[in-house]
Amino acid sequence: MPMDLKEWFANRRNRQQQAEVKQPLTTEEYCALWTQCFQCRELLYTRDLRENLHVCPKCLYHFRVGAEQRVEQLADPGSFEEIDPNLRSTDPLGFVDSEPYPKRLRDAERKSGLVEALLSGTATMEQNPVALGIMDFGHFGGSMGSVVGEKVARLIEHAEEKRLPLIIFSSSGGARMQEGILSLMQLAKTSSALKSFHDAGLLYISVLTEPTYGGVTASFAMLGDLIIAEPGARVGFAGRRVIEQTIRQKLPADFQTAEYLLSHGQVDMVVERTKLRETLVQLIEFHTKQNKPKSGSSQQTEPVYSR
Repeated sequence: MPMDLKEWFANRRNRQQQAEVKQPLTTEEYCALWTQCFQCRELLYTRDLRENLHVCPKCLYHFRVGAEQRVEQLADPGSFEEIDPNLRSTDPLGFVDSEPYPKRLRDAERKSGLVEALLSGTATMEQNPVALGIMDFGHFGGSMGSVVGEKVARLIEHAEEKRLPLIIFSSSGGARMQEGILSLMQLAKTSSALKSFHDAGLLYISVLTEPTYGGVTASFAMLGDLIIAEPGARVGFAGRRVIEQTIRQKLPADFQTAEYLLSHGQVDMVVERTKLRETLVQLIEFHTKQNKPKSGSSQQTEPVYSR
């Protein structure tokens, strides 16, 4: 019996729908929809994970977050203004290992979307002006070369000049070996800038995220008036394996974690990411006292920061 035209089109449409349903997701499409937690191995819907600030709702594991995502989580919408956006690393030593250093820089920029491992600028948090520096581990392992150190120092100087509270988020593997002694010089430069900032009586909050190691830990990361860490963040100078090989002893399972450092008095607070913005705003407002003009006076005064 011949098939009429209407029935033929209906059958064709059904075949197309069945083919679309049976077609499996590609790896790229699957990874875009789902993310597996590194700690509890739970499969998480990526959109829900993003809405929860990249914190696993099952075990509270804190995923690493890029600098631009961190700005979105912290700053008032549209308030962030970047400082020194065009500072770029050069190759002062002509360094080559398995690849030339300039090629590694280009690859890091392409992968992270950032010019350097630190994003610095000014913003407001609940209308409170702050100077904000955020390291991105996705760019060259968050390593501190001469440009990262220079950007940190300039951010500190800008915060001192404008009398702003300073917040720096650290996430780094340490000093950048491709720049040799020039990267190690950044420890002294950033520490010296913070000394001047401290003498001016201004507030510096250091936030330690997963992971913070090496020269960053040995300089500005541990010099905060208040030091906050995210849960589970690993913080130290040398790595666990190096220490165990040096002292020939087995270290505790939680060694160098945020909770271990809190129990040994090396950090002041461990704060979940979902409560971090609120906590920072409360600390800034608590440590900031506005000089009120006398009655009938229109004189404007600058805020004074208590320590």
